[in-house]
Amino acid sequence: MKFRKLLVFLLVSLPVIGLAQTSDSEIEKALLAAPANLKEAATVIKWKPDFTYETLKKGTNRLVCYDRSGFPEQQPFSIECTSLGNLDRVAQNLKFEAAGEKSKTQALIDAAEKDGTRVKPEYGSVWYHVMGADAEHTRKHMTIAIPGATTQSTGLPDNAKQGGVWIMNAGTSAAHIMTPGE
Repeated sequence: MKFRKLLVFLLVSLPVIGLAQTSDSEIEKALLAAPANLKEAATVIKWKPDFTYETLKKGTNRLVCYDRSGFPEQQPFSIECTSLGNLDRVAQNLKFEAAGEKSKTQALIDAAEKDGTRVKPEYGSVWYHVMGADAEHTRKHMTIAIPGATTQSTGLPDNAKQGGVWIMNAGTSAAHIMTPGE
């Protein structure tokens, strides 16, 4: 009788233990892009196919991290962190990228920019990325969102020719500061 109880307990418990381990590994992976001083208090989410998300770890700061590996138009290993206030923008990006081709995605983005439905990122929010062919071959990249910013409004150039920081996508909702070496 004791053996049966133990067997029933194990059969019920093992799937739960497996889920916890998967969740822990998903959380650890998503936090790879987070700066060390923000990592412990960051929120971690998992995107669903309908462009909503499940919270895997509730944080106490404004940073949210997630795994984009295997998503359309992403590298095989792709992790991103940004401000919680940018999740609507990320969801819209995922929806557009689901078109599966860069030209189609860009056409959707351009149409949303033109008709005013493009979700803007939080001004000054940071986007942290770790991406590459696999976990052993990655590069880090960081940008700072400055939607609508131009050379005239910031004094920053709109190209990298001067060797310093510059604005990519100037004048659009996607305008962001690029940093040399990033």
